[in-house]
Amino acid sequence: MTDEPSAAPPASLSLMGELAARLRVHWIVLRTCIEERLVYRGDFMLGTLLRFLPILTQIFLWGAIFGVGTSQRRDEIVGYTYGDMVAYYMLTMVARAFSSMPGLASGIAREVRDGTIKKYLTQPVDMLGYLFWHRVAHKLVYYAVATLPFALVFWVCRGYFRGWPDSFTIAAFVASLLMSFLIGFLLESLIGLIAFWFLEVNSLLFIYMMFNYFLSGHMLPLDFLPGWLQAGVQYLPFKYLAYFPSTVMLHRYDHATLVRELALQAGWIALLFVLCRVAFARGVNRYSAHGG
Repeated sequence: MTDEPSAAPPASLSLMGELAARLRVHWIVLRTCIEERLVYRGDFMLGTLLRFLPILTQIFLWGAIFGVGTSQRRDEIVGYTYGDMVAYYMLTMVARAFSSMPGLASGIAREVRDGTIKKYLTQPVDMLGYLFWHRVAHKLVYYAVATLPFALVFWVCRGYFRGWPDSFTIAAFVASLLMSFLIGFLLESLIGLIAFWFLEVNSLLFIYMMFNYFLSGHMLPLDFLPGWLQAGVQYLPFKYLAYFPSTVMLHRYDHATLVRELALQAGWIALLFVLCRVAFARGVNRYSAHGG
């Protein structure tokens, strides 16, 4: 009597096993990155708390611009009241806390330049996936520290806000913040990947940061820009890093417009994701091991 060969496991079970293995790897990377962020937690907490100090500067600055407490007080500037401007700046702090990626592009370029990127190419670890979870860990630790100060500052400054919007708008605000994180990550990753061709990207990164600060609405609401410039900026991804999430909470969109803007934001994420994957694949193909 001969033994019959054992039947192969169903394809669905094999696929589920592979998916479980991938999720386990992502969880290990996330947990390790969180532990790394907590090593110097005292310095991290102090740096996080000090970022709230500029709020006072903005309150005094816009108070002077609007002439608060003087006989020449201005009610509105480009459709924004004094309270709107203070609220806008506070909301951009929240948005930028999600979308800013300090050191990401320069870190990728440095690893390409000195050859340490080989660790991603010789091991079964996806570089962009690892960097993504590293940034997720950073944001989780940041908000674990900053949530209470944020809540306190917003409560103290609650008089500058016009009240809570409806539940759909709040949901759109949360979705815009999460997608702003993805756009910020993908934009900086794409700039870092250019190092496969040019090695040094500091000049390009400086130009990007300058345009980002101006066109994202971090410096001023985009409504302050000339009309001809606004028309072009409205379709760039930068506004989703700060301006769009902030103005959502300022009741400046109806529901139909919110849906359209969120769809455009998701479209930019898909496009940037494809560009990053293509740049990484082509960069690896032409990469030669620099450094030791």
